[in-house]
Amino acid sequence: MSTATPAVAGDDRVQARSSLSTYLGMPAVGAVIGAVAIAALFLVMAPAFRELGNIGTVMYQASTIGIMAVFVSLLMIGGEFDLSAGVAVVSSSLCAAHATWYFGLNVWMGVTIALVFSVAVGAFNGWLLQATKLPSFLVTLGSFFVLSGANLALTRIIAGGVSSNNISDMDGWSTAHAVFASTWQLGPIELKIPVIYWLILTGILSFVLLRTKYGNWIFAAGGDSAAARAVGVPVTATKVVLFMGVGFGAWLLGMHNLFEYNNVQSGAGVGYEFIYIIAAVIGGCLLTGGYGSVAGATVGALIYGMTNLGITYAGWDVDWLKTFMGVLLIGAVLVNQAVKRKAQA
Repeated sequence: MSTATPAVAGDDRVQARSSLSTYLGMPAVGAVIGAVAIAALFLVMAPAFRELGNIGTVMYQASTIGIMAVFVSLLMIGGEFDLSAGVAVVSSSLCAAHATWYFGLNVWMGVTIALVFSVAVGAFNGWLLQATKLPSFLVTLGSFFVLSGANLALTRIIAGGVSSNNISDMDGWSTAHAVFASTWQLGPIELKIPVIYWLILTGILSFVLLRTKYGNWIFAAGGDSAAARAVGVPVTATKVVLFMGVGFGAWLLGMHNLFEYNNVQSGAGVGYEFIYIIAAVIGGCLLTGGYGSVAGATVGALIYGMTNLGITYAGWDVDWLKTFMGVLLIGAVLVNQAVKRKAQA
């Protein structure tokens, strides 16, 4: 009768980890600490930041970044980038507006056409990446220029200017506005619907990443795609779906922008792709892939929202916003590397 081999004293494979060690090994820990520090800073320096009514404004600012950041974080964990994400939001808005106005459609038909278009652009980016084996930086940079040029050129042809035509008097506008741009008043807090979508997406995508087979595929494809293929992970399909997810996020945010402001400027969106990436990196995603957190990207977006409005509320020069975000990005990269080493240890 055999007996179990006793554990070797000092063997770190069987040592229990403390709750603090577990917490410090989480990808989002740096973002959480940063968010607390920034909130404390502006609570002290900006009296308006303390007003309860401004919570909704901060959350709304964060949601317009966070809706895209959660999808971009998944893509980065999968080892890829999408530099067309910012203009893709504008392209989706323009697609819905132009299709509705030019063909005289019900607004919901334009919304549906925009959804198909946005997801198709994401699928094309993913397919081209896998077919050519080019870096996603180059593939999506090409998409960035194609979409930017098309946004401007088609808007001039269809609308005769640089912004889309107003479609607020067309059939379906009121219901679409309610779905994509409604607002609730919760006491002193004005809560816009993108905040709800952002939080729901954070919960769903976090569950997918951490509790499903597809989430394991994302980590595997981003960590080592060759090894992942060797053990049966459908790397190509996984990454195509990730790009399609970014397309869906661009559609959702694009529809909010369209129905919130009634028209869309064709030259907008440039530069936001970097803000989405910054939010994801601050939230714990590594530029090398295979590591990160959806919840962390949400905290990164919240940091952007607090910083953007906190600087204004404090009366500081808003020209320093990008400098502030750059410092946060560098700090986040250093913290993320340290956290990963801690987790691996």
